[in-house]
Amino acid sequence: MKKIKLLDIIILFALISALVVGFLTYKHFRQTAGKQIESTSKIAFQVFLRGVTLTGGVSPMKAGDETFISIRNVPYTNLKIVDVKSDTKKTLMPNPAGKPAFILVDDYSQIFMYDVIVTVIDTAKITKDGAVVGGNKIKIGLPITLEGKDYKFNGTVSGLQILASSPTKPKIDEVKK
Repeated sequence: MKKIKLLDIIILFALISALVVGFLTYKHFRQTAGKQIESTSKIAFQVFLRGVTLTGGVSPMKAGDETFISIRNVPYTNLKIVDVKSDTKKTLMPNPAGKPAFILVDDYSQIFMYDVIVTVIDTAKITKDGAVVGGNKIKIGLPITLEGKDYKFNGTVSGLQILASSPTKPKIDEVKK
């Protein structure tokens, strides 16, 4: 009679485990990734670009243009830009008048530095955990790279909104929720 070895027990355990997981999936006790998608919807998300250097003072990104995005350094696709807002770098200074104690003024030591907020629109799969595009969950703080024919900027997602069925342009004030 053949002696049972440890390797035989491990193989038998793995086979039984695979059968149990398969049975639970078949009986809907366990959901697969495809069944977690609740719907598909348009989303608008804002990308905050801190400290962009623009010596010409004009942003190369404009509403209506397309930009190629990479999510976590993985190329994704071209997305439509629906809004671009830029402002010069600011600094906090004491107020000589006294009230309020501090005021926000342009930082003239960084005259070519801008903070830019770009809003793009895409179609996403909506799950319990949030919106998913290109296999990535879009959440605030996610690193994004925007690239065009004459620019490449790194930023982070700073706002996200799931839009109604199919608007052409989201309300930017609602994106800031």
